[in-house]
Amino acid sequence: MQGLYALKPWYTRRLGSIVDAAVVRGISPDTFTVVGVLGAIGAALATVWGWWPAVAALLAVRLAGANLDGAVARARGVSRPWGFVLNELGDRASDLVMFAGLALLAARTGGPVLWVLVAALAATLPTFVSLAGVGAGAARRNGGPFGKTERCLAVVVAAAIPAVIGWVCAVVVVGSVLTALTRLVGVRRELVA
Repeated sequence: MQGLYALKPWYTRRLGSIVDAAVVRGISPDTFTVVGVLGAIGAALATVWGWWPAVAALLAVRLAGANLDGAVARARGVSRPWGFVLNELGDRASDLVMFAGLALLAARTGGPVLWVLVAALAATLPTFVSLAGVGAGAARRNGGPFGKTERCLAVVVAAAIPAVIGWVCAVVVVGSVLTALTRLVGVRRELVA
C-alpha cells in the first residue's frame, strides 16, 4: 500500500524542468529543503485563518521542496549523508509547523486542540519506524497508507471545514499508526531475511 506516495514519480516528472534548471545553475539541494519548510510555514499561517486555497497551494510548495531536494541531489550527483539529515529535519519541522497552524485554528474556532496534538505526535510514528530501520541496516521506507501527502491533504480539509478537525485528526492518528505498522512489518522482513 503506497497511498498518495505512489504519485511521487508523476510529481517528480512535473517538476523536471526545475530539476534541470537547478542542475544547470548549480543550485544546492538544501535550497529546496528550505523552500519546503517555508511553504509549510506559510501554510501554517494560512491554516490559522482557514484560508484553505492558500493552504493547499503552500502545502504543494512544501511537497515540491521535499521532492526536489532529493531529486536535485541525485541529478547533480551531490547526494550526501548530511543532506539526508537536513531532508529529514526539514520534513519533521514542516510537519510540526503545519500541525501548529492546525492547533491554532482549532483553538481559534473552539476545536479539539488536544486531538491536533495527538495527531501531530502520531504523525511522527512512521518516520521513527523508518529511521530506526535505517539505523539497523534496512532500506529507508517511505509511503504507506497515510504518509506526508495524506497529512497535507488532511490539513487542507480541516482548514476548509474547521468543524471536522476532530475527525480529520482521528484519521491522521489511525492512518499514521497503520503506516507505522506497515513499515515496521517491512523492516522486520528485511532484517530477518
